[in-house]
Amino acid sequence: MRALFVQHDHVSPTGPVSDRLRERGFEVDELLIVDENHAGRPNVHFDFPDAADYDLLVPMGAPWGAWDDEEIGRWLVPEVAWLRAALDAEIPVLGICFGGQLMSRALGGAVAVARRPEIGWTAVHTDDPQLVSSGPWFEFHYDRWTVPAGAREIARTAAASQAFTHGRSLAVQFHPELTAASLEGWLNAGGAEKVAADGQDPDALLAHTRAEETASRTRTAALVDAYLERVAGLLPESAVG
Repeated sequence: MRALFVQHDHVSPTGPVSDRLRERGFEVDELLIVDENHAGRPNVHFDFPDAADYDLLVPMGAPWGAWDDEEIGRWLVPEVAWLRAALDAEIPVLGICFGGQLMSRALGGAVAVARRPEIGWTAVHTDDPQLVSSGPWFEFHYDRWTVPAGAREIARTAAASQAFTHGRSLAVQFHPELTAASLEGWLNAGGAEKVAADGQDPDALLAHTRAEETASRTRTAALVDAYLERVAGLLPESAVG
């Protein structure tokens, strides 16, 4: 089986999500849209591959808004259409943060700036803890989606919807791929100022993440396994463990 990770920016490693997929027997490809040289000019042209070449698509996070067609529309609008076609073809999609917001748009939902950001380790209220546990999960987002028609919301916080399923696909608003190393990359790329503006100490947040990393990897593995088995149908129950 083949999985394709769509990395929208150069400081978002695929982390424990791709690690678990490899452990489950997947060949993993990674596709970068906006490289470091274009970080200040992200509205690049991009040609997406044939989604039918993959068993699973994983669009990941981004520092831009999933609603911002003016800033990044040259690749954002085609990616929404690409995901729409994949979802119509019942190709499983696991959307992470910005990637989940793109799924909402592709399915007819909407994405807009939230009343307040969510940054840091956060417990979510879940209707299906065997699929999406209560966490805590790491959040770093300023926008939120509407749950599209035909989808089933399965987790939320007071600030935003946190997870929905649609057919063989799952969107999550949080970051199961996060590690201390990837957070350090975000902080160094401008995230520290955003954390401070939210009234938090970036160093304390990084220390919290280091302390949480082992447990977080375990939660991520369980999420990936449950998704592959119960939603995507890519692994039989006997293969998950």
